[in-house]
Amino acid sequence: MTHGAMAEFLPAAYERLHAYGPEFGGDEEGNHGLTNHGPMAVEVMVRRGLDVDVEAWLDRYVRRLAELPGTSAPIRPGEWRSALGQARRLPDWAAYFRHELTERPWRDVLAEWWPRLLPGIVAGSTHGVIRVGHAVRALCGTSAAPARQTLDELAHGLAFWAARHRELAGVVAPEGALTPRRALPAVTRLTDQSGFIAHRLDRLERSPGWTASLRALEPAASAEEVPARLESLVDAAAEAYLGLGHGSPVLLVHAATAPNAVRHVLPVLPSEQWLPSLTAAWAAVSAVIATYAPARPAPSAEIARRWPEPTREDALQRAAEHGDEHVLKFADTAVEAYDRTGDPDLLAATLHAGALIGRP
Repeated sequence: MTHGAMAEFLPAAYERLHAYGPEFGGDEEGNHGLTNHGPMAVEVMVRRGLDVDVEAWLDRYVRRLAELPGTSAPIRPGEWRSALGQARRLPDWAAYFRHELTERPWRDVLAEWWPRLLPGIVAGSTHGVIRVGHAVRALCGTSAAPARQTLDELAHGLAFWAARHRELAGVVAPEGALTPRRALPAVTRLTDQSGFIAHRLDRLERSPGWTASLRALEPAASAEEVPARLESLVDAAAEAYLGLGHGSPVLLVHAATAPNAVRHVLPVLPSEQWLPSLTAAWAAVSAVIATYAPARPAPSAEIARRWPEPTREDALQRAAEHGDEHVLKFADTAVEAYDRTGDPDLLAATLHAGALIGRP
């Protein structure tokens, strides 16, 4: 899709979606619900120019969503720490960031809030950072002045991340010798992989192998190495889905899409934030793998042979025909990894995701 078409259609889709909250379902406190992927999936469909009737997709999707509640009390600039992780303050956070983004350039707001939110990268099963990443891609994807609705989408993404902020204990910077391809399978799995992600993360922080798994990755020697290191991490996580995806087809998609979101935000961040971003991205990937990936992978090569010689166009088109938001986001990420590496297993992984995840 051209920049002009993206600039015209995407804001209208965002306008429609912003009547709804970032989650739906869950208990009376709003916990353990499902994430509204509408804005993220639509950004992929529009940017990729996929052969999808986006309006019809939205007609179907919004029927599942819950309306965004009204605000309760303003978040004051000097009081934001006490509101972090307060799910009921989500509408207040959205109002706060909408105001910030009308007062200052969006890159300045993001640079201020990225290091504040980064320790809570697992917020909302990593969907906070992913939604921000897609919003940044939309903002960077047009040469025109940002549309109000696209800035609002960044506000909603930041608000979700802030309201669901959840820091992981035991996070340390990488200091080992393993490449991402070798470090991923070495992540220690939780013995008890039961319950909601919040319960699993509580157990993860108490598990003996958690911090050691984080240390095992080879560090970047400088900020300049971080983009390539993140790309390698995305590539390894996307390919690993072939052997791991059956363990939790939906959750394990995020082992690739979360670090990819971080990778795409890097260019608009000060370079001094890049090394901490790699540490956080690796912690997010490791947390997803530790809490959801099976201890015994399936035979990846055998699974890849089920889809002989797929093309990137075929992978994207099949994702479009499938229609599930996770399949769309994973295909977007894995095809990008394929464009970097030429590894056909990454295309097979997108088709495997479509086979594991039910059609909507």
